[in-house]
Amino acid sequence: MQILFFRYSFILSEINYKTLLYKKNKKAYNSFIIYLIKEGKKTENKDKKNITRKKIINYVLNNHVTSKAGIAKELNLSMPTVLANVNDLLEKGVLEETGEYASTGGRKAKSIGINKSYCHAMGILITANHIEMVLVNLGDEIIKKDRIRLKFTAELSYCTEVAQKVKTFLEGELAKDTLLGIGVAIPGIIDQKERIVLKSHALGIENYSLRFLEQALEIPVYFENDANAAMLAEKKQKYPNAIYLSLNHTLGGAFCIDGKLFRGQNQKAGEFGHMILVPGGRKCYCGKSGCADAYCAASVLTQDNRQSLDAFMEKIESGDEKVLQTWNEYLDHLAVLISNLRMAYDMDIILGGDVGGVLSDYMIPLGEKVMAYNGFEHDVSYLKNCSYKKEASAVGAAKYFFTKHMGEL
Repeated sequence: MQILFFRYSFILSEINYKTLLYKKNKKAYNSFIIYLIKEGKKTENKDKKNITRKKIINYVLNNHVTSKAGIAKELNLSMPTVLANVNDLLEKGVLEETGEYASTGGRKAKSIGINKSYCHAMGILITANHIEMVLVNLGDEIIKKDRIRLKFTAELSYCTEVAQKVKTFLEGELAKDTLLGIGVAIPGIIDQKERIVLKSHALGIENYSLRFLEQALEIPVYFENDANAAMLAEKKQKYPNAIYLSLNHTLGGAFCIDGKLFRGQNQKAGEFGHMILVPGGRKCYCGKSGCADAYCAASVLTQDNRQSLDAFMEKIESGDEKVLQTWNEYLDHLAVLISNLRMAYDMDIILGGDVGGVLSDYMIPLGEKVMAYNGFEHDVSYLKNCSYKKEASAVGAAKYFFTKHMGEL
């Protein structure tokens, strides 16, 4: 009862609550309590309906094509509940009938899938020298992408130029009412509530307001740390508890618990790049020495962009001894970092970023090195390849809007 009073306490401002609490006005008091109980049940039923609907949408998304009977069986829902929700989602256009299953003697069951073109979202990754843009449909498919050289500056003109690039990118692509919003991934620590980049070494900014960029884009905008966004690009149902190791030009990370990003008290959770890996070791851009970033970031292989990662990997294939030595040392340090993270968190570890995108062919030698540091496990099945070898941060930032919209249906 106290919870109900709390939930609807705003009503008391319009009602003389003192009269309700006196015994001489028991009738009014009882009527008010009945009203609160009814409203509480309405809210509870609505919450249950939303949870059920999200489960159905996620199930269809993960299975691509299914049937009403399949949904009922796998989600342990009654057929009336499934029929009511699925029919409503079909009417709204979120789901669509994709065909028929083979007859088993009775009426043919209709196959159901996600209507990928129901809605779209755009994702942007801002880096020091480029912006990366993607347009994603509800099926998590990238239907358009572009990478433009644009040097970041803290000037207002930069926001205006980004907005113009976005406008050009979207021209003629889709009906405006299907675009839910734009997710913007930024390499830095972000205060989402205040729309501020608290600190970004990569962009060279501190306490930088994002409101100018938000206003310039003129549609709903979501800002996220680049590593967190890359984590969001992965399927939560596949990895409800996992670490994402973002092996880009700089090393970042993120992790989720029960399918939700864990941000920490100061939005700094997942800053694995600045864990000390080699005490007194190489100088890191943050000012410390021996950080994991100085040993496991992609810049170690690309020599701070003096060569591309593709060129480095080609030299490995050609048997360049110097490059092979650098690669072997890189894997040694990465193995130590992975082993430490596994010991600390006991979760799956997703290898992402630029280097993560090329590691799939080197999982055996990496796994052997990791096992040398871990005497508690007999394999490295917890090491996972990322879903997106490129554009992960931009895709994850865009996908935020799908999650938000599906929760509001």
